[in-house]
Amino acid sequence: MSDSDLALLDRPIWSALTTSQKHLAEGGPRARRYPVDMTPFADMVDMSEASFAALGDLLAGSQVAALFTPEPVDVPANFKVVLAETGEQMIGSPVDSPLRDAEIVKLGAADVAAMMALTELTKPGPFALRTHELGTFLGIRVGGELVAMTGERMKPGKFVEMTAVCVHPDYRGRGYAQALLAAVARRIEARGEIPFLHVFSHNASAIALYERQGMKTRRRLHVTALMKI
Repeated sequence: MSDSDLALLDRPIWSALTTSQKHLAEGGPRARRYPVDMTPFADMVDMSEASFAALGDLLAGSQVAALFTPEPVDVPANFKVVLAETGEQMIGSPVDSPLRDAEIVKLGAADVAAMMALTELTKPGPFALRTHELGTFLGIRVGGELVAMTGERMKPGKFVEMTAVCVHPDYRGRGYAQALLAAVARRIEARGEIPFLHVFSHNASAIALYERQGMKTRRRLHVTALMKI
């Protein structure tokens, strides 16, 4: 990977919405966002007053814009911060982790209600009615119930973000998350692309899991969710 390739990951949302997922972008040259029923992610070409104005024009009512940026965001007075955290951006190829007692299946539109219920229970991050359209999502069912899943979200250039890594509390410790991450990563790599992911800096257990699977922290990003006042 060249330095210019990796630089796309410094502003992954903006990079995705100006490269591989530009067909999804709402907005223009200063501010862009994904459709709100996919994800609240948005970003700007820079942090100028004009760019914040363009971002504000994209937001209606109580809609939230979530930004991933290399530096903290200095929010203008007409915006309110609803979340300010840091996250670790990790990159690499998770090692294979075969399952003996479960089958990995591809999820789709018919599974949205179950996917929404699982993410509401486990809180892996924002997940909306059309999030599954951003890429391939894989899951594990036990007795017909969806108990684990992982999928694809942002696609900056040739990088693909793995997301919604979640396991029902009653089914943790069975290796489901590891197996799903590896399965999603193999699909990404089969297309000649590179897997990466984001995890909140305070989520030590998840970071440890990803490190055990061979992923490495590339950098820390600032996660800022804001709305217009």
